[in-house]
Amino acid sequence: MKNKNTLWRWWAKSLGEKPSKCDKESDKIALIRTFIFATYLITNCFIVSGVIRHWNNKNTVEVYVNGSEVPSILSTEEKEKILQTNSRRFPYD
Repeated sequence: MKNKNTLWRWWAKSLGEKPSKCDKESDKIALIRTFIFATYLITNCFIVSGVIRHWNNKNTVEVYVNGSEVPSILSTEEKEKILQTNSRRFPYD
């Protein structure tokens, strides 16, 4: 039983200074601080697991469309103009 009290005392001290002279009140505050710490720890675990899960997750879909096969109300010259404009828009892709 002494070992349990010693561990609790060390844990309570690690959470910060003793907020009150009354031990019961200090224990309650230590429990609240432990709860807050546990929620931070659980939240951090979820964030890290999400980052690990999506690490190098490359689900890119590339669609190539021939401009002459796309049904449109535009004339052929207008289609050509749009395709030429868009092809020069992103020269590094």
